[in-house]
Amino acid sequence: MADIEELVRLLKELEEELVHCTRCGMCQAVCPLYGATGRETDVARGKIVLVENLSKEILDDPEAVKQRLDRCLLCGSCEAACPGGVPIMDIFLKARAIITGYLGLSPVKKAIFRGLLSNPDRFDKLLKWMARLQGPFSRQVSETLGSSCARFMSPVIGDRHFMPIASEAWHKKGHRQFLRPRDPGLRVVFYPGCLVDRIFPRVAEAVMKVLDFHEVDVFAADRVPCCGIPALSAGDRQSFEKLVRQNMDILDSLDFDYLVTPCATCTATIRKFWPAMIEAGAGGLTGEIQEKVLAASEKTRDINELLVDVLGVQAPAAPASGAKSLTYHDPCHLKKSLGISRQPRTVLAAAGDVNFAEMREPDRCCGMGGSFNLQHYGLSDKIGQKKLAAILETGADTVATGCPACMLQLTDLLSRGGHALAVKHPVEVYAEALQQRPGLQKPVDAQKPGNTDYDKATETYR
Repeated sequence: MADIEELVRLLKELEEELVHCTRCGMCQAVCPLYGATGRETDVARGKIVLVENLSKEILDDPEAVKQRLDRCLLCGSCEAACPGGVPIMDIFLKARAIITGYLGLSPVKKAIFRGLLSNPDRFDKLLKWMARLQGPFSRQVSETLGSSCARFMSPVIGDRHFMPIASEAWHKKGHRQFLRPRDPGLRVVFYPGCLVDRIFPRVAEAVMKVLDFHEVDVFAADRVPCCGIPALSAGDRQSFEKLVRQNMDILDSLDFDYLVTPCATCTATIRKFWPAMIEAGAGGLTGEIQEKVLAASEKTRDINELLVDVLGVQAPAAPASGAKSLTYHDPCHLKKSLGISRQPRTVLAAAGDVNFAEMREPDRCCGMGGSFNLQHYGLSDKIGQKKLAAILETGADTVATGCPACMLQLTDLLSRGGHALAVKHPVEVYAEALQQRPGLQKPVDAQKPGNTDYDKATETYR
């Protein structure tokens, strides 16, 4: 049964944010979904009209409202292009919470979010069994990409080419405590995120190698609760709140400078969406825990951002002349939500032995969109084909991106197209360079992360 008073309160909050939309249409020009369908109802402007009438629409046809709100990648292209600064992502997430609060979760989503995702130990056990069973039901397609496809027709997997689940979650063997006293030295909490932890453990290994090289003291927990974005995207505030609390239980006892993650979506969720939902009064996240969540959010950094802006990693003065060429795809949640675009390119350039080829529209959405890919795979693929064409035009051997979800989408697109390009995270490229050239110099100003030249006000080394 929906809490009507709570729904009314949330609707009033939305009304205050909606008044800033002037219907200028800038969102239409950048919306990847509109580019694929040409439907006004798929544009932010069309959805905002729906949200403005949400109290009436909920009573008339709540299922139709939900379907229209769910047809969104949550890529943030509209918000980044909005001249009025309308917080469109916050509006859509709150609207989804309202409609889900009214309708309730479907039995399937309730089982996934409340039965599995919000219970990390149970989730780990399920994925461990899935990893053991996946062999007979899948076969490798591309050695370069490491991708597989289903041996038999599957209503869930369909024609996708996917990355197999790791035999063991990275955190099971990669967890560690801080090794050095608090001062001197930089302390970071490493948060791999679900996809890196269970699909791309090689990215987690690369992060650890790089942080060890830069003499950073690292804590990695022995359990990894989800950041909550799948539940939040589905409007399940109860599971979202539970996951935030689980993460805060781990962080609360730690003294650290930064929480660092190689996942663009986790970075944006913790840094941007946690505070937004707390300010919206999500569940019981108030008082002391609210202050702690906000503090953790302010300390959260993308790994590329940490390497460049804190540890001083720089591109070489002379351009690279390596035999391999590389291009980079800007994840929506890094560039559009957080403005992080320069740093990953600097990390790639710091690796040295590659020629960088900028693709056309590097920040165009790849079409993944998390659960959008599961619910609307045809549209996801149609949007992704434009990204695939831009990648192939560069003639690059490798495409890098700072988001594991984008890595999955690019792998699927390339593998199904029969293209033997590697898909890597920028930190992998940098870690490989360190391994191949062990004598590589650390940035002069950042050889000792805890030295007195570190300026916390500007978060840089002088």
